[in-house]
Parts: sequence; C-alpha cells; structure tokens
Amino acid sequence: MLLADEQENMIDKYLPNGDLFALYDDDLKSVCVVVPLNSETCELKNISTYEKYQGKGYGRALINFIFDFYKNDYKTMLVGTGETPTILSFYESCGFEESYRVYNFFYRQLRPLRFSRATYNLLI
Repeated sequence: MLLADEQENMIDKYLPNGDLFALYDDDLKSVCVVVPLNSETCELKNISTYEKYQGKGYGRALINFIFDFYKNDYKTMLVGTGETPTILSFYESCGFEESYRVYNFFYRQLRPLRFSRATYNLLI
C-alpha cells in the first residue's frame, strides 16, 4: 500500500475503518482499501499494484470487483489522487468522472484528490 500512499501514518488512520481487498493471480498483484464515509458514500482510499504487474489490468480488475461488491450498499464511490495525467486517465477509463478540483490541496491538507464513480473530484 505504500506504493499508492507514501505516508504510513495516513494508511494507519484509514486502514482500521476500511475493507482490505487483495487480488491474487498465482501471487499477490494488487491491494486496495475502501472506507465507508456515510450511508450513501464510500471512498477508495488506496489501490496499489506491484510495479512489475502494472499495466496488465490487475488494478482495473480490482476496481471493477469493488464496484460490483459495493453496488447495492453505496450510491457513490470517491477516490483521491494527484493530478498525474496517467493516473487521471486510469481513473477516467475505470468510469470515474471529474466533479471538482481544489488547487494546492496537498500543500494545505496533505490529503489526496477525490474522485467518485459518477463524478470524480480533483482536489489540487
């Protein structure tokens, strides 16, 4: 999980409140953590794929799995990230849509950008 969130203390804050998912294909390929925010919204707090397996569809498969897993429980799934074009493109290709951006968000709050399945929120 440190591949996606370099601050271990931040992982320690959300991990106890979330559901941890792991994708194995012979060995571990990807992991993610989803945390409920309220009765209608959850947040994908972390998704990581080992570098040697990136670009092979494991992250996308894991996102598709969690969308299906939570489809009857939540209306919206948020996700946060930085404004790296490759990462933004990945989330858009998974079905997330931009809803808003907060400029300098990392500098002010040290929190990631937010996305949701219906609309994604870029907090920069």
